[in-house]
Amino acid sequence: MNIAVQTLRALAQMIVTPSYLATIIIIMTLFYMKNRKISFMQKMIIGQNIESPFELTLSQITLSIIAGALGSVILAYLGVAFKDNSAIVLLFLISVILMFLGGRFICFSYSGAVLGVISVVIQFISVNKIADMTSMKFLEIDVVMLMSLVGVLHIIEGLLVMFDGKSGAIPVFTKREDKIIGGFAFKRYWALPITLLFLVNNADLNGSVNVATPSYWPLIKTALTIIGPSAVISFAMFYGIIGYKSVTFTKSKKSKALTSGIGIALYGIILLALAQILKYNLVEQLVLAILAPVMHETMLRFESYSEVKGKPKFINSEDGVMVLEVAPNSQAYEMGIKSGDLLLEINDMKIFSEEDVSKSIQNMSKHIWLKIKDVQGKLSEIKYSKFDRNKRLGAIFVPKGMPKEDKVVKFEHKSFDDILDNVDKKEDETEKDDKDLKK
Repeated sequence: MNIAVQTLRALAQMIVTPSYLATIIIIMTLFYMKNRKISFMQKMIIGQNIESPFELTLSQITLSIIAGALGSVILAYLGVAFKDNSAIVLLFLISVILMFLGGRFICFSYSGAVLGVISVVIQFISVNKIADMTSMKFLEIDVVMLMSLVGVLHIIEGLLVMFDGKSGAIPVFTKREDKIIGGFAFKRYWALPITLLFLVNNADLNGSVNVATPSYWPLIKTALTIIGPSAVISFAMFYGIIGYKSVTFTKSKKSKALTSGIGIALYGIILLALAQILKYNLVEQLVLAILAPVMHETMLRFESYSEVKGKPKFINSEDGVMVLEVAPNSQAYEMGIKSGDLLLEINDMKIFSEEDVSKSIQNMSKHIWLKIKDVQGKLSEIKYSKFDRNKRLGAIFVPKGMPKEDKVVKFEHKSFDDILDNVDKKEDETEKDDKDLKK
């Protein structure tokens, strides 16, 4: 039987078991609660929902399952396997411990590096008979397999960010060189059901599925995968939480998610390639374990540098006001106004600030015409005959001055991390406001 079919069948059989179904329900509930806060913030900022909590949660769960299946098949074809589940348990435990040092350290690049270095040190002591390490045998992990797993997970993460990273983005503002610029903050999570392979002599893993080893398998060869005729593959499933947290003032939502996703996937490909090159001795494996977090930090710092030094995308000019975001199914959306457009005139009245927009539409009839300059600099006129002044326009503009605290998420910090941390604080405030409104 094809290994892809075997892997997907094992994943499907395990995902419908009561324990895993309960886990999915818990994850969906947590995601929904988080998405309610995001949707509430979007409504508070723009006046109406950009994305509903249900839509945000449904896309998360659906894409998580698809991505988990894809990742499981890739891992199976490559032959990424472990002798037992101690490596995975330790990986998760170290991630939880590192989380207290900072949110970004929950990434498997860091926990995998820590576990890899510990494993190499223990193997070095054991091989050279410096000390009796029998009691620490469970810490002897196949570093090549571990880093291959981390690499594949980052490739999958990159794809998720490319396709879904822009969902739930929150409009934000900051001041740079005495000018207000607009942007977007991203905070998105996925829970991947991953089927991992274990090499055993019998079916001693609960809920596992035994299969014959394919003749061409494995594509990745280490000492672990040089197995005898009695050895079989056993499947077991785990959930891995993947997160994307970023901010941009220089790109559109779609462009930022695309470039970030490509960067993450490229990191995963490079790490996977290095795992096949640096595998022949303990020194090379130590270098591999160290390179994983170093490259990850380099990627993050490059992203931060490009944002700080890049040209702001959403900034007002002397000719008009910049459109930061447009709510779907709003009047602005029906008119054809898009994020990144520069609004120049409304009914022949020149627009220089968001206050001018409010004044011009206060006594407007149902007929309205606008002059717009799009992101390519092309001028166009929009005519709309169904305008309702009693409804919100459904667009948010970059202000001339910093908006009020209760209307937007604003940033006056220079640190990239401070900007992201401020989103968390604002989300907590909106959750409190939401509860107060229900009282």
